Amino acid sequence: MITGMLTISVTLFALTILVAVIRIILGPSLPDRVVALDVIGVNLIATIAVVSVMMNTKAFLEAILILGILSFIGTIAFSKFIERGKIVERKRDG
Repeated sequence: MITGMLTISVTLFALTILVAVIRIILGPSLPDRVVALDVIGVNLIATIAVVSVMMNTKAFLEAILILGILSFIGTIAFSKFIERGKIVERKRDG
């Protein structure tokens, strides 16, 4: 019963990732693409967590943390690029 529910949830996460990839390709604007990338990151984290439960292991927890941090940093960088046009601003003295 639980294995079936976990398999269905992994399948639905994969379907959501596929829809987000389509949104990245066909997205009418850059903010739509950034949101789709964020959705992919969140769904990958959830998929890895479900697979970890299915395999009854804690080996993937570090991967979940690293993916979460990278997804957050990527979202912040894209948002800053959309808002200002630059990711890294350099101030010059003089």
